[in-house]
Amino acid sequence: MEAGKHVIALVDDDRNILTSVFMMLEADGFIVQTYTDGESALQGLLSRPVDLVVLDIKMPRMDGIELLQRLRNRSQIPVIILSSKDEEIDQLMGLRLGADDYITKPFSQRLLLERIRALLRRHEVNKAENDGGINNGLVIRGALTLDDMRHQCRWHDQDIQLTVTEFLLTKALATRPGLVKSRDQLIDAAYGENIYVDDRTIDSHIKRIRKKFRQIDPEFNKIETLYGIGYRYKED
Repeated sequence: MEAGKHVIALVDDDRNILTSVFMMLEADGFIVQTYTDGESALQGLLSRPVDLVVLDIKMPRMDGIELLQRLRNRSQIPVIILSSKDEEIDQLMGLRLGADDYITKPFSQRLLLERIRALLRRHEVNKAENDGGINNGLVIRGALTLDDMRHQCRWHDQDIQLTVTEFLLTKALATRPGLVKSRDQLIDAAYGENIYVDDRTIDSHIKRIRKKFRQIDPEFNKIETLYGIGYRYKED
């Protein structure tokens, strides 16, 4: 792999999409791996790790939902899912299983490229900030510890595996306990400005974050919903 180049995996059984997106990403300087089904993708990704995965939901041999679930059992690698407009249930399922973002087909290649860039930036922003000496990379709120340098979340000294988006959302809330964050503010914190994301995407991420904490602590209630307003991290 060439130094400094990000490696992207494309998983889609539509060879026209695979070819056109491959050419677009390669022209933009990415190294690209392609797969036409979930089973071969899983085998390839386990042996040749990448920086980000773009995967379709509807595929032969192993669909995108199962592939995402198996990836999440092993890794918190950034994932963008592709889906048709009539696959809303699959979109929500993908987000609940830990996808960082989704794009609806048919899609603009420029939009996909911007989403990939934004997600890679989010994945690297904490390390970049710490390298620049902006902060010590730690957020400590009672039993919660967030470590930017290690991309580590701990609750009562137990590790919680969060995706990039989940980590940034948790950090945005925990950094200012008691302060209400609107969904738009959380979108900006997790996705960056000028990126459109449906409100339900944030709701799905919050549900998954709570579920992960409650697997360790069934009484976890630190993330509060203020209906019609947003969310806040409860003060100790």
